[in-house]
Amino acid sequence: MKIVVTTPTGHVGSHVTRVLIQAGVRPTLLVRDAGRLDPGARERADVVEGDQLRADDVLRATEGADALYWVNPPTGAPDPIAAHRELGAVAARAVTENSVPRVVFQSSVGAELRTGAGEIDGLAATEEALDATGAAVLHLRCGLFFTNLLLDPAGLEEGVLRVTWPVDLPLPWVDPRDIAEVGAARLLARDWSGREVQAVHGPQDLTYEQVAAIVGQAVGRPVRAERIPDDALREGLRAAGMTDAQVEALVGMSVGLREGFTPENPRTFATTTPTTLGAWAFANLRPAGDA
Repeated sequence: MKIVVTTPTGHVGSHVTRVLIQAGVRPTLLVRDAGRLDPGARERADVVEGDQLRADDVLRATEGADALYWVNPPTGAPDPIAAHRELGAVAARAVTENSVPRVVFQSSVGAELRTGAGEIDGLAATEEALDATGAAVLHLRCGLFFTNLLLDPAGLEEGVLRVTWPVDLPLPWVDPRDIAEVGAARLLARDWSGREVQAVHGPQDLTYEQVAAIVGQAVGRPVRAERIPDDALREGLRAAGMTDAQVEALVGMSVGLREGFTPENPRTFATTTPTTLGAWAFANLRPAGDA
């Protein structure tokens, strides 16, 4: 099988790559800079250097592909949602022109809304573009990544998780490695067709208050969750140099999903993955040298 993996150096893509290699597949990796790949993965994969926003690069990587793992990478574009739409169009073109039979797309809880969820709206647009290709398409509707907690090291050091979500709102939290295992399993399977949605919810829904307590146990000091107003986040993001479209894309994710939102996919045995936040936090956040 020729299985193409995009973002193979990312939190999910790197583990998709490893699982495929361990399953005996030599994946094709589409990556901007091959030097960022793990040397072990590079030796056991076919590497195509290219940009997912360049259709020619994606067409070259997916020629003759049996399956594609597609992730919309961060682009730094002034309008993130427009960039997602462009990425979706490139992916759909490659799937259509190269007759790729199966696609697994890394989407998000909230994409079912189609509009009103900030940057997730761009993932929704990519879902629609891939659906229109006629290929067998599986959308992985993922919960909040554990690795999101690494985005604010200063806050962790201070012992405060500042969020615009209600701190008592239960949310699905998931380890990116578990997403990779679900994605790789579906890439390796040949007996599915049509359009499917597979939620990936992690082991349990957690409030930010619970997340803070778990993180605090891992790092060995108190951590609390603090809700901040949307406008305070906007002000901080603009001060960091973000465009208005970038700001609203980030703020809109919590605005769209925090009030009156009911996920299309309820938690089931099939959507529940094993790795707990406690285990992940102990391995990734505990200070070096602590037992």
